[in-house]
Amino acid sequence: MKSVTITSIRPRSRSDATPAAPAAGGKFYTPYSFWFYLPTAVIYSVLFLVPTFASFYYSLTRWSLFESKFIGLDNFVLFFQEPALVKGFTNTLIFAVVTSGSKVVLGLLLAVLLTSRIVGRGYLRSVVFFPVLVSTIGVGLLFQVLMNPEQGLINGALGVIGIDGPGWLTDPKWALMSIALVDVWKGVGLATLIYIAGIVSIPREYMEAARVDGAGSWESFRRIVLPLSRPATVTVVILSLIGGLRSFELIWAMTRGGPGFTSDVISSVIYKQYQAGFYGLSTAGNVILFLVVTAIVLPLSWFLNRKEVNL
Repeated sequence: MKSVTITSIRPRSRSDATPAAPAAGGKFYTPYSFWFYLPTAVIYSVLFLVPTFASFYYSLTRWSLFESKFIGLDNFVLFFQEPALVKGFTNTLIFAVVTSGSKVVLGLLLAVLLTSRIVGRGYLRSVVFFPVLVSTIGVGLLFQVLMNPEQGLINGALGVIGIDGPGWLTDPKWALMSIALVDVWKGVGLATLIYIAGIVSIPREYMEAARVDGAGSWESFRRIVLPLSRPATVTVVILSLIGGLRSFELIWAMTRGGPGFTSDVISSVIYKQYQAGFYGLSTAGNVILFLVVTAIVLPLSWFLNRKEVNL
């Protein structure tokens, strides 16, 4: 057994303490004056807190650029009485669940593949991540052409093998799910990157010990990779869910919420209400979206982060 030499450690002085290091009395010491935090607090208040509270107020009014009239909860009552608005709310939840779930599963599988010893691993990582860098509007316009039911490349390729392709963006049964597939294609690269970072941070000793114990690839994945990549899973779930609930650009570029209201989400409904001049109603929609995202993401984040990994 190797001998270990223990050297004396000089106690750190107060001046050596790192930012937010614990000090005597349970207080936290920081070398920075609290005045350093003031610019950030001002910017955060101006860009986030003030607009948020203003939105809550204006959602209770019927307002224009020059005047406003307090009407209480009438905007919220009207929001849930309009079939198109309720449809947009339902579509938002469906879209968020489908896209976030698909990104988690595909991102994990691609990350396992791209951290294995395969030829061209670096190139394949670049290919998977490339759609993340492309403009969302550009992706929407591109797939609007590719999914054209008559002249689109996708239906043309299906026709070669004898399959009659559907109206991806014109059939009410397919429109929302078609956009969800495009959203997954564009966003799965980021999920894969997060999972790759989580997998490569797993100590190699765990994998070697599992191999010595006779564990196969599936056992190593199920008992080591999957539980130890839990922080990456939590990150992907939260980011994907927030993105799905707030999705707008891709849907607007591909279908503008159509045909009819079948692919409308809350964000596109809000935009249409703004265009029509119903500012109070659209502001109420913004508040509802904010509350929905908060009510879903905060409890989910707490639930996913409270469990510890046991090997």
